[in-house]
Amino acid sequence: MKRDHGGGLDAAAARFGGARADWLDLSTGINPVPYPVGELPPDCWAALPDSGAMQRLLTAARAFWKVPDGAQIIAAPGASALITRLPYLNNLIGGAYIPGPTYNEHAAAATAADALWLSDDPDDAVMHTYVHPNNPDGKLWSSDHMGGRPLTVIDESFCDVTPHASHAHLTENKNIVILKSFGKFWGLAGLRLGFAIATPGTFAPVDPVKLPLRAETILPRATLAEHLGPWSVSGPALEIGAAALSDLDWARETRTRLSGDSARLDQLMTGAGANLAGGTTLFRLYDVDSAADWQTRLAEHHIWTRVFPYNPRWLRLGLPAPADWPRLESALA
Repeated sequence: MKRDHGGGLDAAAARFGGARADWLDLSTGINPVPYPVGELPPDCWAALPDSGAMQRLLTAARAFWKVPDGAQIIAAPGASALITRLPYLNNLIGGAYIPGPTYNEHAAAATAADALWLSDDPDDAVMHTYVHPNNPDGKLWSSDHMGGRPLTVIDESFCDVTPHASHAHLTENKNIVILKSFGKFWGLAGLRLGFAIATPGTFAPVDPVKLPLRAETILPRATLAEHLGPWSVSGPALEIGAAALSDLDWARETRTRLSGDSARLDQLMTGAGANLAGGTTLFRLYDVDSAADWQTRLAEHHIWTRVFPYNPRWLRLGLPAPADWPRLESALA
């Protein structure tokens, strides 16, 4: 399945000119003011990650997301690493219901699994996946849609801007998995850190089962953590993640700034003729006459935006860093 993502500055520079450093990338939904990393202890680079550092990270994550006592948290090298493995939980055989349009890695992971296929019928699917808030339109899913299936995945990669909307409390129920991404809200996507939250039974081993699709295919008897292997999270990621998740003042101040900046972006874009179609405070989705034309006009100013192959009118922009607002204002003028 073909992946479609933001980014791709090298290709944009090859097409429109300029060096990569000349470009302003607004094609992603990553916080442009990342969490200040500061100085890290030297041994987090030199030594293998230890269990104490992992426990500090998971303790901070449990407190930050108000994870129920009965739920388990697993840290991984990015939410994408978890998305690719979730279709193999619970010996799933059947349809995967993923209401869209939405983040396409979920569909890619489901179709890569031997025992799953995409289904448009929610009542005839063994796995449901909801991106909450949805990417790219920011839709929030009510808890009425959650649960009652062999596996329900709720991808909350962008939910840290609206913590009141989180469904983390649902992880008290078996077979519901919440995904969290560290890279978006904290602006450190290159760190590669993500989390899965569920009851231990959801992550538990299952007996090997031969599938009807391929006689030689066997689902492995392994937990999700065993699939990830030892030292799945780097030492620097453990240190930075624990510090950031414990910094509640930074999180509050960041939500306030993102709210103001997203409103500022809406004012600029609607003033230039776009119509707001949705989004979160990390990215905004606009309806325009031709998204490709808008992308080209801004690219001529070395500003890169996101278009979507399934909707020629949708244009998505992330937020500029504080110093980059005049550049965007000039391009739109």
